[in-house]
Amino acid sequence: MRLLQISTTACDGSDVFWPWLLWLLGAFLLGFLLGWLLKSLFGCAAKEEEPVVKQDLTKIEGIGPKIEGLLNNKGIISYKQLSNTKIDFLEAMLVEAGPAFITHRGMTRTWPAQANLADLGEWEELKNWQDVLKGGV
Repeated sequence: MRLLQISTTACDGSDVFWPWLLWLLGAFLLGFLLGWLLKSLFGCAAKEEEPVVKQDLTKIEGIGPKIEGLLNNKGIISYKQLSNTKIDFLEAMLVEAGPAFITHRGMTRTWPAQANLADLGEWEELKNWQDVLKGGV
């Protein structure tokens, strides 16, 4: 079986492989440089995230100082982080903490929603909801 052969010889007998390879390499570098320049000029660079500030999670109905400590140990220190936390994770955290915290498992269902209201600054709406809640449920 004969292998595919590519002729890199021009009609006049000169070798055209290296000039074409250099042209392709130059075009690639020019495109890369142009893309980087346009990105830096028009501000499409990635935005830096703001540092997370520790917030008082005990303002959430059903979270006391001890549970706030558990959340802080898991890296949850702000309302935004708590609002993005899955309920399964919160329940598993309470089970892992021991029998003293098992009774709080049902309360975890409302914590992310309450934290979302707190993060948005909807304190009046949060207070109205918490007046209806009994122990976070």
